[in-house]
Amino acid sequence: MEIKAAVVFETGGDFSIEQLELSDPNEDEVLVRIVGVGICHTDLAGRDMHLPIPPPPSVFGHEGAGIVEKVGARVTKVEPGDHVALAWNSCGTCTSCKAGNDPYCLDFFLHNFHGARPDGTTTLRKGDQVIHGSFFSQSSFADFALANERNVVKVPEDIPLEILAPLGCGVMTGAGAVMNSLRLRPGASIAIFGVGPVGMSAVLGAVVCGYTTIIAVDINAGRLETAKEFGATHTVNAGEVDPVEAILDITGGGAESSLECVGNPKVLRQAVDVLARCGVCGLLGVVPPGTEVSLDMDLLMNGRTVKGIIEGDAIPDLFIPKLIELYGQGRFPFDRMITFYPLDEINQAVEDMEEGRVIKPVLRP
Repeated sequence: MEIKAAVVFETGGDFSIEQLELSDPNEDEVLVRIVGVGICHTDLAGRDMHLPIPPPPSVFGHEGAGIVEKVGARVTKVEPGDHVALAWNSCGTCTSCKAGNDPYCLDFFLHNFHGARPDGTTTLRKGDQVIHGSFFSQSSFADFALANERNVVKVPEDIPLEILAPLGCGVMTGAGAVMNSLRLRPGASIAIFGVGPVGMSAVLGAVVCGYTTIIAVDINAGRLETAKEFGATHTVNAGEVDPVEAILDITGGGAESSLECVGNPKVLRQAVDVLARCGVCGLLGVVPPGTEVSLDMDLLMNGRTVKGIIEGDAIPDLFIPKLIELYGQGRFPFDRMITFYPLDEINQAVEDMEEGRVIKPVLRP
C-alpha cells in the first residue's frame, strides 16, 4: 500500500516527507494506522549513524500509537479496530527472553536495528529503491506502520491515543528505571542527571514510588522548573554550579541512587561520584558503541554499583497498562511534557527538541 513517511536519505540529514510503498503484513504482523509517534534521541542516533544499523535511506520512529487496520493470519493478540501502543521487539525464545528479560534479548539488534525483518526481507520501497525500515519493528514516522504481534500493546480506548505514543520507549525507560530497576524503599533519595523526557519520566516514577529526595540536574533552567512541577524536591543547574558538590551537600553525603539520562561519559562520572556507599547508578543515556568512561575504583570498591538499564527493565504488555492506570488516577501526568506537531513539521520538531525548547515532541500524521 502507499503511505506517507519521513525518510532520511543521508547521514545526519533532514527528514524528507515521501510517498512510499509498504508491504502487506506477514502472518505474524500487524498493520497500524499511526495516530501519534514520539521523537526520541534514539531516532536521532539512528539518523546520525551512532547505532550499528544499515546506512540510509531509512525511516525511523519507534514510539508509535495507532489503530489496528489489518492483522496477519496467525495474529491473535489484537484485531482490526483495537487501539495499540508500539514498543520494541524481541525474539521470545533466547535465554534472556525466557527469563523475562526481554530488553536484553540476545537478538535485540536483529529485531530492532536490522533495517528489515529478521529474515532480511524489506518492508519499504520508493519505486525500485529499497528504504530501510522495521526500526524497532515499526518505523512509525509515517501514517501507517508494520509491527510484529510481539511489540504491539493493546490500550484502552477512553484515553486520547496520541498521548500514549511516548509510553513505548522514553517514558517507559525513565519510569521503569526507578520502578523496575532500582526498586528502593519509600523515602529514598535519587539524583537524576538530564531531565529530558526520560529523566522527567524518572522524576514522575520517583514520586509514585515515594522517594522523598528527588534531585533534578540539567543545564536547561526551563526544564528544571518543569521538573519541580513534576515533583522534584531539589534542582541543580550543572551549568552554574558543580553538581557533585551540590548533591553531596543536599543529601548530606551522597544519594542512594542516581540515573544518567544524557549519554555523556563526564555526566556518568558525576552520577557515580554523588552516590553514597552501597548506592546504585543506572545508565540510561544512549552512546555510540566503544564509548568509554573513567571511574574512581576506590569509590566503586565501597559498595557502589553501576547498572546498565535498557527500556526500563520493562515488559511492555505489563508495564504500559500500569502507567496508563497511574495516569488515569492523576498520579503520572506524563502528557504535560508533550508538544504536538504535524508529521510534515518533523524537522522543526527535531530542532525544537535539540535546542531544548520542548521536552517531548509527538508527531500526528
